[in-house]
Amino acid sequence: MFGFVRFRLLTAGLVLALIIVLVGVAAPARAQGQRAVVQFTGIVATGDSLLGVPGASIFVPKAGRGTATNEYGYFSLPVLAGDSIIIRSLGYRNQTVVVPADYTRQSYSVIVQLKEDATILPEVRIFPYATEKEFKQAFLALRLPKQRGSRAAENLSPEIMQRIFNNAPVTSMGNYRQTMQLQQNDYNRRMGTAPSPYTSNPLLNPFSWLQLINQIKNGDFKKKDSDD
Repeated sequence: MFGFVRFRLLTAGLVLALIIVLVGVAAPARAQGQRAVVQFTGIVATGDSLLGVPGASIFVPKAGRGTATNEYGYFSLPVLAGDSIIIRSLGYRNQTVVVPADYTRQSYSVIVQLKEDATILPEVRIFPYATEKEFKQAFLALRLPKQRGSRAAENLSPEIMQRIFNNAPVTSMGNYRQTMQLQQNDYNRRMGTAPSPYTSNPLLNPFSWLQLINQIKNGDFKKKDSDD
């Protein structure tokens, strides 16, 4: 009886050990087929300097994911080992960075220098006529109504134009220009090329303190005999 129980336990132990060995052999093979995740970081700069390129696109075409650089040209994007990453920006040539397939580290950093690619497009003229000659003939033959009381004269009256100017909402182009101007002003303040609270406030301006110290040393604030 005890011999039979011992045989059953030994058989069960051998089966369990065999399962563990098979799982241990199969797991590394499956893990080796998966590509490692790498944190791809770097700076995109112009080719003739080290100034960062803001708004440059960094994306992986096969994966369909990407990111953009900040105002200093820095970016960070998780990729897989072996991925091909395309870096592009308007006015520059596209560049491709390939992460090695056998890369084992967790991060991969690069400095990408974009080369300018200025392309001058040919002039395109669009007319509502078949030829430019027909357009000139139609334009020269145009006669605008000048009689008072006509609809064209009413639409061009100063009162109506002023009313439209005061009541017309801001267009999408106006909102875009205002947003771009605010972003540019904020960038100039951070770079120190525009007025900021530190430069406008004399108490926070080191040059104002230097001028005050020189005035105290020179006795500009001492009461003179001629003063009452």
